[in-house]
Amino acid sequence: MRLALRNVLFTLVVPGAGAVYGPWLILTMDGSNARPVAWPALALIIGGVLLYGICQWAFAAVGRGTPGPWDAPTRFVAVGPYRWVRNPIYIAAVMVLLGEAWLFMSLALLVYAMFAAVGCHLFVVLYEEPTLRRRFGAEYELYGRKVRRWIPGAPRTANLSLECPRIGRRT
Repeated sequence: MRLALRNVLFTLVVPGAGAVYGPWLILTMDGSNARPVAWPALALIIGGVLLYGICQWAFAAVGRGTPGPWDAPTRFVAVGPYRWVRNPIYIAAVMVLLGEAWLFMSLALLVYAMFAAVGCHLFVVLYEEPTLRRRFGAEYELYGRKVRRWIPGAPRTANLSLECPRIGRRT
């Protein structure tokens, strides 16, 4: 129950600020009332929200943590979307932001989404990957060689867990 609460709180604060509160402030900072105009964009937003939910579940169920670096999973997570791409949670966030930019036909939100994407990349390269290498060693090195950082695709091996038995295992 405590882990579930930590994940809910993380979602309300971090993705909530970046994907809900921030965009809403951008859309309404001039005093106007934002009105959705491109309803097909909801598919992109819903896809991003679902992908985020699946990733968060993997972090909680397999990793026993949250997506936050201050409460990171204690076990290496390479299941679900993480079998196909190393950073699906950031991809989900950018999907939501791009969907919001499209939904409201907002150039300001599009620029915000681009800055968020660059910020995610820099965070991954400068902090997250070095931290994961130190924390999980050879296990993460193998994963990094087999699974791409940003472009989803089939893992470059038939079964990651056969080569490195701890990957994705619930212990």
